[in-house]
Amino acid sequence: MADEVVLLGFLPSPFAARLKIALAEKGVEYEYKEEDLRSKSPLLVQMNPVHKKVPVLIHNGKPICESLIALQYIDEVWNDKAPLLPSDPGLRAQARFWADFIDKKEMIWAAKEEEHEVAKEFFDCIGVLEGQLGDKAFFGGETLGFVDVAVIPFYSWLSVFEKYGNCSVEAKHPKFTAWTKRCMEKESVSKSLPDQRRVYDFKVGGILTKLPIDQDL
Repeated sequence: MADEVVLLGFLPSPFAARLKIALAEKGVEYEYKEEDLRSKSPLLVQMNPVHKKVPVLIHNGKPICESLIALQYIDEVWNDKAPLLPSDPGLRAQARFWADFIDKKEMIWAAKEEEHEVAKEFFDCIGVLEGQLGDKAFFGGETLGFVDVAVIPFYSWLSVFEKYGNCSVEAKHPKFTAWTKRCMEKESVSKSLPDQRRVYDFKVGGILTKLPIDQDL
């Protein structure tokens, strides 16, 4: 019996995009269901009754919530192709640390008066990540890995942060920019991320600011 895989997401969500990339890397077929976070579907409420947030990965009827948990789940269940986490326990722990580092920033939500501060935090965060990347092709070495999949979805938000911060990512962080271009050369990434202009329209056009502030995009 074939696996039944469903992903509940929201177009601008970098967290849902993580799971799209991972599933594409693994070659897993799935059904994607777009959520309207202003009117949550009964399926979302049923599958994530505690937080009622996206993304939710549903595998053979069982929900896996929170994007990093689901990302690790995908890597463990479909472990015959494109491993995301390294086999070494120490390196696995480091990868989890850096992915968690990103999530603790909560950078995509901002009230109007806080936009500049959020943009500054984003650029500061990129600086730290750039130091961790060093001269490697990807954060884990030569292939796309757990940290890359956790971080690259924020590429779709770059134009938003550049507007709020009045700063160019490419000019300020060339190594990070080169890394984004390497990631975007992979079909699993480029076909999983929404266009920057669409995300810009969502955010700057005010659609996102009308959603409840506790949403896990």
